[in-house]
Amino acid sequence: MESVIMQLEETAKKVRLDIVKMIGWGKAGHLGGSCSIADVATVLYKHKMKHDPKNPKWEDRDRLILSKGHAAIIQYALLAECGYFPKSELENLKKLGSILQGHPDMHKIPGIEANTGSLGQGLSISCGMAAGGKIDGKSYKVYCVVGDGEQAEGQIWEAAMAATFYKLDNLVVILDKNKIQAMGAVNERFNTNPHADKWKAFGWNVIDIDGHDMKQIIEALDKADKVKGQPTIIIANTIKGKGVSFAENTAAFHNGIMTEEQYQQACRELMA
Repeated sequence: MESVIMQLEETAKKVRLDIVKMIGWGKAGHLGGSCSIADVATVLYKHKMKHDPKNPKWEDRDRLILSKGHAAIIQYALLAECGYFPKSELENLKKLGSILQGHPDMHKIPGIEANTGSLGQGLSISCGMAAGGKIDGKSYKVYCVVGDGEQAEGQIWEAAMAATFYKLDNLVVILDKNKIQAMGAVNERFNTNPHADKWKAFGWNVIDIDGHDMKQIIEALDKADKVKGQPTIIIANTIKGKGVSFAENTAAFHNGIMTEEQYQQACRELMA
């Protein structure tokens, strides 16, 4: 397990560097929320999920829905890392004609399961996929990444009720609890805490972890596999902008612009 964790940590560092390079300097990009969820996303794509880059539509694949679609660049980095498309495509982020735009497009990008970014909708989509899997007798899991700022969306809670009612134990939500949304701290802008108590009240199995600890992430995902009759939410306590010192815990880098000096500094930190 120790060697697996070390490999995952190296991959997470590599994809964070890809995030920085995709954004570059002098251009806005969602650095903060992409870096905060990088460790969880790395475990999902490189360790936990059943998926096949050579057959993106494989019926028995596990599904990942990035409800916080503005953080798409972490998903792009990992899809390229897994071989869904050439890594050279990452250089074309948000360029005219590129498949990689600011929010994910399931019609253009292999491995993307849904067009997301209008916050709150990803969990409803995930419920539908999970329910469909049960109806079809499939064993795949549906993973849905949501943000803590996104908890203010009413559709999140409608979907949460539906998931409990239909006993969607093949659905796992990961809450990227980095505590900062676009304009400031969640508890100052629209305080949706306490998250664990609310999800428990909605009938969910709740697991609370350090979202940057690979061992805890793996163990939480494995525990979710054993839960029957109810969906699971993993509350991943994370740091906005994790891995880039000047961006950590800083709302300005939710969708910030790096100077050339900051860009070079970020690259040095992630290559160290």
